[in-house]
Amino acid sequence: METVAEAQRRAQKRLPPSVYSALLAGAERGVTYNDNMAAFDELGFAPHVAGQPSGRELSTSLMGVPIALPVVISPTGVQAVHPGAEVAVARAAAARGTAMGLSCFASKPVEEVVAANPKTFFQTYWCGSRDRIVQRLDRARAVGCPGLIVTLDWSFVHARDWGSPFIPSRIDREAVRRYAPEVVRRPRWLAQWARAGGPPGLTAPNMVVPGEPAPGFFDAYGEWAQTPPPSWEDLGWLCREWGGPVMIKGIMRIDDARRAVDIGATAISVSNHGGNNLDTTPASIRALPAVVEAVGRDVEVVLDGGVRRGGDVVKALALGARAVMIGRAYLWGLAANGQAGVENVLDIFNNGIDSALRGLGRKSVDELCPEDVIVPPGFLRRLGD
Repeated sequence: METVAEAQRRAQKRLPPSVYSALLAGAERGVTYNDNMAAFDELGFAPHVAGQPSGRELSTSLMGVPIALPVVISPTGVQAVHPGAEVAVARAAAARGTAMGLSCFASKPVEEVVAANPKTFFQTYWCGSRDRIVQRLDRARAVGCPGLIVTLDWSFVHARDWGSPFIPSRIDREAVRRYAPEVVRRPRWLAQWARAGGPPGLTAPNMVVPGEPAPGFFDAYGEWAQTPPPSWEDLGWLCREWGGPVMIKGIMRIDDARRAVDIGATAISVSNHGGNNLDTTPASIRALPAVVEAVGRDVEVVLDGGVRRGGDVVKALALGARAVMIGRAYLWGLAANGQAGVENVLDIFNNGIDSALRGLGRKSVDELCPEDVIVPPGFLRRLGD
């Protein structure tokens, strides 16, 4: 595959329509989902034509973890697109020298994922009692997760006006009856699950301590939905409880970014949950420069949302991000060809970043600056100043 768009095309061809649309769908009308990608197209480059360096350095670090390229795997829940799921993604990220975020709603246990890639940040929601949260943190700490991601950019979407299918709570007789007509039209997808021993379990093994049965995804989702949202004091407690690097994911406003610094966050992710939460929130890249200006000297700032090519990564870094996180892009690679497909997608980003650096005359990602990007009038959004 030479582009992420091709990975998406192959994923669509391979997956049952309902599984594919579950990856694609955004909240309500998809305004934010579409703006995340369209905003990158509004930005231009200011290239040099001579004097480019002969070699380029793509490596950096995030939350104390060295990474070979500034692209990190964003945590996503139950990865039922391929039997290898998060373990295959972890191995791919390790093979390309980068880190991944593992969702607490993932389908593979943290122990297996960290064994496949020690550069695995554990992601959590504010879910359940403090005691239960501590148990999950202790489990992640025990296996050596080097950092924690706290996701705040997911509240509760009551309606999706386009694309989102019904998702069963478990693969029971009713689910089989409902989905059998579309699954039989995807024999290769069906065969790979048959070889793996059966359909995806739709469980969340990281929501419990070892020895307890894994809850179903929607049981875990229900626990989260019934937990009162955290206060900034709660989040400060969480940072202290973890005792290591913490990323607060979902920051779009300057005032929220400053509060994240105040509670002791190591990094923040400028993110709108991939357009999968509060529709008509601006694209992440539009809000990035204002957040970087406000707090970029105090924390590492990451961009998450709409990244589909190496040039997008370079634009985000030029506007102040330390790295980007990708979600749908690697899931399409996973769906298309398992671990090799994710490696392929990471190679696409790697090559695109290198090409953009060469055109801009920069020898490393650390040299990128706002002067490398053309920002049209009216592009930026300054929220919560």
